[in-house]
Amino acid sequence: MNYLKQFQHIQKLLQSSKSILIVQADNPDADSLGSSIALQDLCQQLSISTQLYCAISLSNYLQYIDGFDQVTDQVNQNFDLTIFVDVSTKTLINKLSNLPLIKNIKQKPVIVLDHHQEIENPIDFATVIINDSLASSTGEIIFHLTQYLKIQLTNLGLNAILASIMGDTQSLSNQLTRPDTYRIVANLIDQGANRFELDKKRRDLNTLPLEIFHYKAELIKRTEFYYNNTIAILVLRQEDIVNYSAQYNQMALMQNDLLQVQNVKVILIIKYYQDQHLTTGIRANYGYPIASQLAKHFNGGGHQYASGINLAKQDLNVFKKDIIIKANELLTKIDQ
Repeated sequence: MNYLKQFQHIQKLLQSSKSILIVQADNPDADSLGSSIALQDLCQQLSISTQLYCAISLSNYLQYIDGFDQVTDQVNQNFDLTIFVDVSTKTLINKLSNLPLIKNIKQKPVIVLDHHQEIENPIDFATVIINDSLASSTGEIIFHLTQYLKIQLTNLGLNAILASIMGDTQSLSNQLTRPDTYRIVANLIDQGANRFELDKKRRDLNTLPLEIFHYKAELIKRTEFYYNNTIAILVLRQEDIVNYSAQYNQMALMQNDLLQVQNVKVILIIKYYQDQHLTTGIRANYGYPIASQLAKHFNGGGHQYASGINLAKQDLNVFKKDIIIKANELLTKIDQ
């Protein structure tokens, strides 16, 4: 994708801004956090103040990324420009959409930087949108923006982009990784990013406490399999979310093992909250790129092999039945 026109517009917006609000979706991850921190570093080189905002608390598993503590859910509303990172659908900013802050955001210029393939309910109040499904991550787009603006990031910003790329590509191992992705990673390392230090921080932070080890065994027992074990589904209840989600991300805890189970083609991890709000993480095995289509069917979005759903007021049993049937329908089309 050629970003020239969008980058020219973004440059003008940056030149006319003194303070910028950088917003992550309601499902923050390494890409959204790394992209936010990299943008903050970029703005500092331009003498622009920033606020990093997320409507929900970040999971502790992201603390390996320096700058984690800069993100807040309380902001000074005196900003000139908003940049949404790693999100281009209003479905994933539900909480923000119900806060007074959104009115202020809509009254000023808005930039959207994203790379998700299937998008429903787009952010239709944006001034500039870049949504490049060929990019490995939003961090990759921000890397190109720094090149266009001729901005030299500090090591903090370089490592943040590296973290975003490594997060969405699962350390350069999944289908989001393209030849250009390797070249960008090499360029980041040439400039001063330290992959070994970043990986060590992540591994050290994600060392399994004994309590989580036993909890993982419980989750394995609770996992259900459907249609000749091609679909694995795990439901997390309010007590799981309260007691464990902040300590250790359940998708990160379970996805690799579930995708290695014989015959499994897609996994669904549902978080069902007390107010009947639910989120669903979808991961697909190689050769079965249905994740984005499946999410789109339920007004979610994402990539061919990784996507998500965020819905309010759902009957769990009805949703569970519907998503299993739809997943099997999509898988069957591939195998025909």
